[in-house]
Amino acid sequence: MQSLQMGEWKPGDPIPSEFELAARYKVSQGTVRKAIDELAKSHLLVRRQGKGTFVATHAEQHVQFRFLKLKPDNGDITPAQRLIVDCKRLKAPAHVAKTLGLASGDPVFQVRRVLSFDGTPTIYEDIWLPGAPFSGLTAERLSSDTGPMYALFETEFGIRMVKAQERLRAVNPTPDEAHLLQVEGTTPLLRVERLAYTYQDIPMEWRIGVYRTDHHHYLNELN
Repeated sequence: MQSLQMGEWKPGDPIPSEFELAARYKVSQGTVRKAIDELAKSHLLVRRQGKGTFVATHAEQHVQFRFLKLKPDNGDITPAQRLIVDCKRLKAPAHVAKTLGLASGDPVFQVRRVLSFDGTPTIYEDIWLPGAPFSGLTAERLSSDTGPMYALFETEFGIRMVKAQERLRAVNPTPDEAHLLQVEGTTPLLRVERLAYTYQDIPMEWRIGVYRTDHHHYLNELN
């Protein structure tokens, strides 16, 4: 885990073999195998048959939607069209600073965007990021990238989101949300507040999403 946290092995990189890790840390291969199993269950590592074990990355197809639980009713997942409404660097409001573990007034980025599916605006997101780790983030950079946002965070800023907590509630849209999602002000929407963490339980993103559910549903698979 420490090698992942320190960036010795980056997302997408292969890790040493069980034999090499056992010799490095002076433990048995069984202990190494058990540790790798636990990290794989936590989606931090991924095993590839015949190739070895790799550091997981949000760029991989099968994990791109790990944190996005909104699914189309017809079952056909289509690529999202993304509109960056704005990306601003500003001083953290008190409630944002508290949520991200910052001091009030520390620099933060606020990103607002709309995700559309098959031409229908479906998700509006208000995203808050700590300023220092994401220095240089711009609306142009976000707009030009065609991959998952979390994959961009990995490659451009060296930040990997490893877990998240979500709170859900039913809401009516604000006038701005109704306009961006092209719905009536009385339309019921699903509000999903997500706090995402990098290694060592450090909060790195506070995302408030408002979802249309007229053609989508929230699916959470419990094991």
